Amino acid sequence: MDKLVYTAATGLRAHMAAQAAIANNMANVSTIGFRADRVVFDQIQLKGGGTQLEARSPTSEEVTDADRTAGALQQTGRGLDVALTGADSWLAVQASDGTESYTRRGDLEVAPSGVLQTGDGFVVQGQSGPITVPPHESLSIASDGTVSIVPQGGDAKNPQVLDRLKVVSTKGTDTVKGLDNLLKVRDGGTLPADLDAKVTAGALEGSNVNMTQALVDMIENQRSYEVQANMMKEAKSMDESAASLMRLPS
Repeated sequence: MDKLVYTAATGLRAHMAAQAAIANNMANVSTIGFRADRVVFDQIQLKGGGTQLEARSPTSEEVTDADRTAGALQQTGRGLDVALTGADSWLAVQASDGTESYTRRGDLEVAPSGVLQTGDGFVVQGQSGPITVPPHESLSIASDGTVSIVPQGGDAKNPQVLDRLKVVSTKGTDTVKGLDNLLKVRDGGTLPADLDAKVTAGALEGSNVNMTQALVDMIENQRSYEVQANMMKEAKSMDESAASLMRLPS
């Protein structure tokens, strides 16, 4: 009897975690450059010294990856907004722990400290490290990622090149999405710059969350949760019936 309860309980836990991942996707349907999480269910085979342990097959869930398909492109006309061309191109940024990570978020801005950062506060990396922007009259980003400014009092016809955005290609690499929504190289490391990468200035890439599919996934997950809950109720009923057979007549 405990095998049924154990399996159902792990199923409930897995579906609760999956529901949290689906809810997170839905909450980020309007987040710039967001990539939806993918949840995969699996069966764990326990092995040990006895058939009692081997007979149990708990359920496991894992967010294995993010959906890598590109989101819809939105024209903004803002000079510091960039959208990456191609689903495999990612912009290099500095994560909170100082390591190099990658994002599709292109709503760039100049922080009060002078560094170029994304809308969620991650410092943008150039070919020579973090990009620092001195006081300027205008700033522009070319299709190859070159960042140029017109210094204060400078000639608008002769902009000054600061650096070039570091854009990498994840094609054929082992990368994983972190809890901060940034892509990282599994087991550490960095990716080389893709010198052929292109960006579209004055545009942003939206989230790739399909709201209709997310609602369907949530309903299906809820129904599966109810099945596991009913299994536990049935196990309780069977246990009570078995216990009643063992009672001595009064």
